[in-house]
Amino acid sequence: QRLHSCPDLVSFMVELKTVLEIALKNTQDLHIPRPPEYYSCLVRDLEILGWNKVAYVDTGLATIKLKAEDSCGRQHLITLKLNAKYPTEPPDCLVDFPVQFAISWMPQNSLIDIYNQFLAALESLKEFWDAMDEIDGKTWVLEPENPTRGATTRRIAIGSNVSVNIEVDPRHPNMLPECYFLGADHAVNPLRIKLNNNMHLWDPEIGLLQNLKDLLEIDFPSRAVIEKSDFAKDCGICYAYRLNGTTPDQVCDEPRCGQPFHQTCLYEWLQGLPSSRQSFNVIFGECPYCNKVRKSNESG
Repeated sequence: QRLHSCPDLVSFMVELKTVLEIALKNTQDLHIPRPPEYYSCLVRDLEILGWNKVAYVDTGLATIKLKAEDSCGRQHLITLKLNAKYPTEPPDCLVDFPVQFAISWMPQNSLIDIYNQFLAALESLKEFWDAMDEIDGKTWVLEPENPTRGATTRRIAIGSNVSVNIEVDPRHPNMLPECYFLGADHAVNPLRIKLNNNMHLWDPEIGLLQNLKDLLEIDFPSRAVIEKSDFAKDCGICYAYRLNGTTPDQVCDEPRCGQPFHQTCLYEWLQGLPSSRQSFNVIFGECPYCNKVRKSNESG
């Protein structure tokens, strides 16, 4: 469009030069050839490491994915983005970890040094992944739906419309995690009391899941005998279970009702009721199902 509107040849050439400079600036990283020693050094490093550890290499030999198996048989990937100054400068390393992964690097290092640091980091996180795998395998996790290896939270179903959200410290996975209960007051208050009263019983030697059972004095619903649909109740306002990645986490306090809602749906519903009243970012109004007064915090 800019070139079409030029009134004369000189203007056209000036505009063309400007357009080409912008285009070249945006694509120069893609077209600068890397020195021959970069490729020879990288190929040598890959051969020393072993091609069986390579999961992916792009055509420009600038991005490499290496695969590894930890001592429990879990598969992991590390993505290396190399710049043209490798091995003088280290590659950027991308991993699915719950903690930061920073490599130590000297110009004489090679890919095998990164790989060994990757393996050591995997083993340092073994207890964390063991604990999370046990929770994922033996309980009904409502959120996240497909947890990554870096995810430190789990929302675990306890009963119909009752759940606990735990935040696990990846460096100390067998210590008491942060716990937040979701559900109607009459259902979650006894759980809060048990947690507070039994906190001193936490035993780092017996594992995260067993400790949670002991402190809360419950058995979490088993995946083997109960369907997830028994807990995954749809929102009573939008009639969907998952809304923008969130699940219903607000529940009517009336024991005979117990209808769950998404926080955003409930807040918008209560905002629209003439009888609702607001105090700071908390709004009070009637449950859409049983007319019991309930509250909702403003989302976000």
